[in-house]
Amino acid sequence: MVSSMYEITVLPLPDDFEGEVVATLVSRRVGAGSRRAVLYLHGFTDYFFQDHLAEHYVQRGIDFYALDLRKYGRSLLPHQTRGLIRSVTDYFPEIDEAVRIIRRDHDELTINAHSTGGLIAPLWADRVRGRGLVQGLVLNSPFFDLNVPTPLRLAADLLKTPLSYTRRALPLGVSTVYGRTLHRSEQGEWDYDLELKPLGGFSVHGMWLAAIRRAQRRLHAGLAVDVPVLVLASSAGLRVRDFVPEALSADVVLDPRQIARWSTALGPHVTCVRITDGLHDLVLSAEPARKQVFAELDRWMNAYLPGEGA
Repeated sequence: MVSSMYEITVLPLPDDFEGEVVATLVSRRVGAGSRRAVLYLHGFTDYFFQDHLAEHYVQRGIDFYALDLRKYGRSLLPHQTRGLIRSVTDYFPEIDEAVRIIRRDHDELTINAHSTGGLIAPLWADRVRGRGLVQGLVLNSPFFDLNVPTPLRLAADLLKTPLSYTRRALPLGVSTVYGRTLHRSEQGEWDYDLELKPLGGFSVHGMWLAAIRRAQRRLHAGLAVDVPVLVLASSAGLRVRDFVPEALSADVVLDPRQIARWSTALGPHVTCVRITDGLHDLVLSAEPARKQVFAELDRWMNAYLPGEGA
């Protein structure tokens, strides 16, 4: 759970189709005037609570920031539908504002993004290429494609126009498998707010699904991100509706093969690493996989973002 070592800043944003909108910037500074920073973007049914991720960066002299995006976590307002957007570009204003705040005091910025955040981040970085706002991307199990049978993926694309106007939840059912691999009340080791991140996830709305598919097709067509990118994915995927022990050592949300396939569409400089026995959120995996994640992260940053005085 996030401790009192963090500063919380609410970012007011222009109203959207549901009314008032805010995002929340969570920050933990090194305290010695670091000129390096990282900005974390979470996934679907998520918010920032991964304190050990922040600790990893801070111990290396890098200031840590995280965004609770609109309609998630600390930013969810009573009148809002959880996670509902018309386009992933809806998130660009809060990313723009967070980056503006961070770059006032920092010369180097890395974006570390998970799952849906890992889809949003390269699209944002492609939009701002050539401006020097960000120096690297770290994508943890990015949401590059739908992990569903091909007929369902085709159906989502064929129905993209009516889905774009559908605010109702789709009848997809609820699975608690992933939540059970994470939370300490079940099979996991992590403590977080089950109101903000329920074991069974959020409902999927047609409008959201249509927005995700448009973003994925844009990525599949090819981006031109002009900074080094590290893509991390599990060594194995597993598609199950009920919990099995194998779920504790695989990605049960996305297909890592799809992630590896589409990573080459990001830009000219991409490193893709598969993490043995990794969960969907790789930094929440069992300790051996976590150690591999952080070792690969350090190796990549030392090679491509060596920092001051290197």
